[in-house]
Amino acid sequence: MRILKKRLMKLTLICASFCLLILPSGLLGQTPPAPAPASPVPYSSVSELNLLLSDLDQASRNAQQDISHLRIEKWKTDSNTKRNSQADADSIQRNLQSALPEIGNQLKGSPDNLVTTFQMYRNLDALYGVFLSLTESTGAFGSKEDFQSLQNDLTALERSRRAFADRMDGLANSKETELGNLRTQLQQARAASQSAPAPAKKVVVDDTQPPPKKTVKKKVPKPPNAAAPAPSSNPQTPPAPQP
Repeated sequence: MRILKKRLMKLTLICASFCLLILPSGLLGQTPPAPAPASPVPYSSVSELNLLLSDLDQASRNAQQDISHLRIEKWKTDSNTKRNSQADADSIQRNLQSALPEIGNQLKGSPDNLVTTFQMYRNLDALYGVFLSLTESTGAFGSKEDFQSLQNDLTALERSRRAFADRMDGLANSKETELGNLRTQLQQARAASQSAPAPAKKVVVDDTQPPPKKTVKKKVPKPPNAAAPAPSSNPQTPPAPQP
């Protein structure tokens, strides 16, 4: 249980550190540096995982076979104990036949996935607890042969649990190194963005002269014609002709 708490705390710290590195850049409106392309999983890591899964698969097969040979209904104990032990046996069988292979297949597709590795360890830890209870009940109420068989299965299961715990530690240390590199890249990106000069403003000058406007002369209205003088009412007498 202490081992599980230590692993969980370590994973929590790694996830929290990753969030703290990513969030500030988004809040400040800065673009985080592009992540490096995923490097291929080392051959040694794949080989180690395949060996762990192979040992776990063999332990699972042996455990399923030994549990199927139990005759819990014939134990000399009360019905409540028999019912609880049978429930534990059924739960272990379901886990070994369904949950455990599913996580193993996920690990084969992503060998260095820390989250999936932790899921495998957590499942093995829970499985170990139930298997331990069933083994103790078998030792108390079952046959010696059944107890010895389950004891061997429990030892193999514990060995796999410790192996995945060690692998999880190794992956966690590797992720911490990656986070350190990411932290350095973010610091360099922030320093570069702060020291970079502000972009010069471009001023666009339009030197194209518009065509001259045509001046329109206003028409001056003509003054009205002067009225003709009215004829005199007293006409002049023409002069008399001379003799």
